[in-house]
Amino acid sequence: MTHSGADIATLLAEHGLRPSRALGQNFVADPNTVRRIARLAEVGPGSSVLEFGAGLGSLSLALAETGARVVAVELDRHLLPVLRSVVEPVGVEVVGGDAMTLNVAALLAERGAGPWSLVANLPYNVATPLVMRTLVEVPAIEHLLVMVQREVGERMAAVVGDPAYGSVSVRVAYFARSSLAGKVPSSVFIPRPRVESVLVRLERRAEPAVPPDEVSYARLSAVVKAGFGQRRKMLRSSLAGVVDPEAFARSGIRPDARAEELSVEEWGRLAR
Repeated sequence: MTHSGADIATLLAEHGLRPSRALGQNFVADPNTVRRIARLAEVGPGSSVLEFGAGLGSLSLALAETGARVVAVELDRHLLPVLRSVVEPVGVEVVGGDAMTLNVAALLAERGAGPWSLVANLPYNVATPLVMRTLVEVPAIEHLLVMVQREVGERMAAVVGDPAYGSVSVRVAYFARSSLAGKVPSSVFIPRPRVESVLVRLERRAEPAVPPDEVSYARLSAVVKAGFGQRRKMLRSSLAGVVDPEAFARSGIRPDARAEELSVEEWGRLAR
C-alpha cells in the first residue's frame, strides 16, 4: 500500500510536520506515480535498491512491493521516526544520514555484493552533484532512475546537438548512457512544485567512455568545465592555459570549435 494525498496530509498533521523548503522536500502523493517509477526502474525479487531522500516512504513502499531489497536514506531527523514506522514493517531498511556526505560505497559494501540500483526523487537543489558523486564514487550502483527538475534532467540526458548539451552532459556521459524516461506532473506532489519534473535513466558503462589510464575523470572534468565556462568563445580561447595549444592538432579538434560541438570522446582526446 502506497501513500495517497490524504495519507501524506494525515501523516504530516499527526506528527506536527511540514515539508522543509530548505531540504527541497516535495512528497509524491500518488500511488500510480510511484508504482510507475518502480516499474520503469525494472527492479524486483533479487534486486538491491538504494533510495536517497525517502521522505515519508511513498516510493519506498512501491519499491518494496516489487520484492526488491530496499535501503532508504533520509536526512531529516524529524521525518526518520515516521519513515521507519511506515516502511520497516514491509522490510525496508532505513538509514539516517546526508547522501552528500555519507560513505555510500562502504554502506553498500557492508550489505553485500552488487549490482545496486539507485531509484530516487532527488531534491532539486542537490540533484546534479548527488548524481555525479554517485557515478564517481559508487561503482556498485550500475543503474539509476532519478526524478529531477526538467531542465536538470534534460542536461543530464543531452547529446551533441541538443540545446541542453553542456558540461553536465559530458561528465555524465563519461560514466553512463542516459535517457529521459518520462515526465512527472507537478500535481502529484505535496507541496506542488513550481517546476516540471522528469525521470532520467542512467546505465553505467562497463568502462568509462574515455579510458581512465589515458585521461582521468578529474582531468577531463577540469577541461570540460573550462570549455563550457565560456561556451560562446572558441576553444582556443576558452581553454587557454588549460590545454597546450598543440593539443588541438594532436587530437584532431578544430581550435575554432565551440564547447557544445564536442562529444565526450572528443573531449577525452583533447584532455589527453
